[in-house]
Amino acid sequence: MVDHISEWLSSDGGQRARMKDTMCFQVLGCGSVAQAILSRGSFGGIITINVGFSMAVAMAIYVTGGVSGGHINPAVSFAMCLFGRMKWFKLPFYVGAQFLGAFVGAATLFGVYYDGLMSFAGGKLLIVGENATAHIFATYPAPYLSLANAFADQVVATTILLMIVFAIFDSRNLGAPRGLEPIVIGLLIIVISSSLGLNSGCAMNPARDLSPRLFTALAGWGFEVFRAGNNFWWIPVVGPLVGAVIGGLIYVLVIEIHHPEPDSVFKAEQSEDKPEKYELSVIM
Repeated sequence: MVDHISEWLSSDGGQRARMKDTMCFQVLGCGSVAQAILSRGSFGGIITINVGFSMAVAMAIYVTGGVSGGHINPAVSFAMCLFGRMKWFKLPFYVGAQFLGAFVGAATLFGVYYDGLMSFAGGKLLIVGENATAHIFATYPAPYLSLANAFADQVVATTILLMIVFAIFDSRNLGAPRGLEPIVIGLLIIVISSSLGLNSGCAMNPARDLSPRLFTALAGWGFEVFRAGNNFWWIPVVGPLVGAVIGGLIYVLVIEIHHPEPDSVFKAEQSEDKPEKYELSVIM
């Protein structure tokens, strides 16, 4: 345990990097929503929001990926621990940094657009209606959406997210060229948000949703942000965690265990070095 604590203390820069990572993502991602909402569509719409959020993820990973691994999602960190890709003792520190970074990012964005928020609805900070601004910071369900459907929505979206993230970083799969992984993840989020974003905004990230929601509750919108949508707030927190487990499990059971063993790959490469066998394999 002492060794674990020492290791964490020695990587304090990594903890700060994770917080900055999530803060950067929050400011740029929710900023794309703020620009579209506060301009009433003149400076953005669904396309700029989807692209802006997705590229915000990519840029955030580029900023601190070399120090902290670019972790900005507690659901992803949890799945990494569950499937042996990260040590469990690091999880509380990762998650703490992610939630804190998202809160600071929401506060920063609030400051940047303070005058716009105050003038948008005559100084009122509203949660519902055509002049609502709470959904700049956190996700809220469509009027027709039930809690069961909302939960399924988050589970399915995060399942797909984790399956493909595992594939991108699987060295025995096709993967992505080194250095381009953040761009591929950004493209992945564009696809998911463009196809599964109608119901509730496609959060897929507990920190991205809960911390800004808490900030809005404290900043003037009130604690109705937690009661809105039939107490919807827990869906983007629990749903992604469940989806992350399912997505990781599907990838491990359906794809990863079917990779050839390293020894068999080595033998295959040796056999391919012989011209006659290589030519035979090509003909067949």
